[in-house]
Amino acid sequence: MRIAVTGSIATDHLMVFPGRFADQLIPDQLAHVSLSFLVDALEVRRGGVAANISFGLGRLGLDPLLVGAVGADFAEYEVWLKEHGVDTGAVHVSAERGTARFMCITDEDANQIAAFYAGAMQEARDIDLAGVLYGRPRPDLVLVGPNDPEAMLRHTRECRDLGLPFAADPSQQLARLDGPQVRDLVDGARWLFTNEYEAALLLERTGWDRGDVLARVGAWVTTLGGDGVRVERAGHDPLHVAAVPDATITDPTGVGDAFRAGFLAALSHGLPLPAAARLGCVVASSALSAVGSQAYPLDPHELLTTAGRAYGAAAADGLAPALAALTAREAPGAPDEPTSPKPLDGTS
Repeated sequence: MRIAVTGSIATDHLMVFPGRFADQLIPDQLAHVSLSFLVDALEVRRGGVAANISFGLGRLGLDPLLVGAVGADFAEYEVWLKEHGVDTGAVHVSAERGTARFMCITDEDANQIAAFYAGAMQEARDIDLAGVLYGRPRPDLVLVGPNDPEAMLRHTRECRDLGLPFAADPSQQLARLDGPQVRDLVDGARWLFTNEYEAALLLERTGWDRGDVLARVGAWVTTLGGDGVRVERAGHDPLHVAAVPDATITDPTGVGDAFRAGFLAALSHGLPLPAAARLGCVVASSALSAVGSQAYPLDPHELLTTAGRAYGAAAADGLAPALAALTAREAPGAPDEPTSPKPLDGTS
């Protein structure tokens, strides 16, 4: 299965505040907030939604094509991604701007306050998907992730023009998009990814109700934090899969990206929706225990053990085919070729 992942590529600056944001907020002064948080830790890590998802897909034995814009400072990061199975041949390198920066503070309740500097990501709007894909294997799915807003709209329209199935993952960019733009990004998506807050914001922005959204997408996947994930399809009962219980919470940054990697990897190996949601949750729990979006371990035995503890032995056995490629890639001297592709429809 060939997946092209478009979106942000960034460096993460992750800070930890040893308190609760809520304790610092005065209800009748919210219109005049002026706060500075003294943090106890700073980690500088590789990140960006598209890079994070591509990293996870690459680690899980696929061969994702990363599509985005970076600065000349990307060289070391590019080597890292290539070493973990990511095709970076479609990444645009800016001659004028640096790679994007994500700055985030996390409190002891895992709440986050973040800012994002776009930098070279502003040039993603100039990337032509048809040109990028020329001479390369046609992708079976294009994930349109948070990016320069004009790039997101362009890539979505190009997918329609080229007849490419696409997944809509507007994520944090929903705050920057108006109603017509969000409707344009969502309409016709095979998969729509949001978290619970983004789901509510999407409905507010579009003016649609849940039925309206489900009539326009193949499936709506909503991550629910500690409550797991909900998958909705028109004409079907909602599917709910619980999160891995008692997962170690170290850093929530990039956990949703790890879920998407696990979910899409399972689908690409022909697994049904419940199994895909379980693998997504298992990979997300691994990411939750590590600092940084690309620092989590993916040991096949540990993943299956976690799945067995969370969902039972039979469910864990059902995930084994999706982890076979990971086992092969991690084995010494193993070939780097991805396993044979399967349809990304979740109906097998």
